[in-house]
Amino acid sequence: MSSIKEYFSEIGSGLKSLVDGMAVTGKELLTPKVTECYPENRATLQIADRFRATLTLKYDSEGRHKCIACGICQMNCPNGTIQLTTKMVDLPDGKKKRKLDKYMYDLGSCTFCMLCVTTCPQDALEFTNDFEQATFTRESLLKQLNYRPEPKEDLTAPAPKPAMDPEKLAKIKAEALAKAAKIKAEKEAAAKAAAESGEAPKDDNKEN
Repeated sequence: MSSIKEYFSEIGSGLKSLVDGMAVTGKELLTPKVTECYPENRATLQIADRFRATLTLKYDSEGRHKCIACGICQMNCPNGTIQLTTKMVDLPDGKKKRKLDKYMYDLGSCTFCMLCVTTCPQDALEFTNDFEQATFTRESLLKQLNYRPEPKEDLTAPAPKPAMDPEKLAKIKAEALAKAAKIKAEKEAAAKAAAESGEAPKDDNKEN
């Protein structure tokens, strides 16, 4: 008798739990959806400006970036995400300058710590909020940030400065000679006056 009672008791508890579960399911069916319908809402999807998605180089209107290949971002990266290669170029004055050749960034190993951005002395790096970076291969996550063709630089020797006008140069020289002659005449007059009065000539350069 007790076994039959326990049997129907278990059936009743099972039906009760089933009804409770169906009540929760029915309530959720009537609740407004809060999930994002991605990618259907891609055109209107708003991503926060501070969201860190992928590292990029800052370019100006002429297509030039600010990176000077100092290597500080590479040294501060905690897991070797950034790899820089540089090259030496000759300047018109005969000196050499180190320039950026390739800026390689591995998105797959980036922890988005932003140490590269905050320690860059040239403010040449930034994180974009373009989060659509999913790919099927790891190799495609390795990106070259300086992918834009660099504008050609004028490496010709600078034009020589124009010489001073000969007339102006002669005028300056004549004024300097006249000033020197005037000072010499004043000194000679002072020495002559001192000799006539029997006093020693006064030396302007001697300290009192």
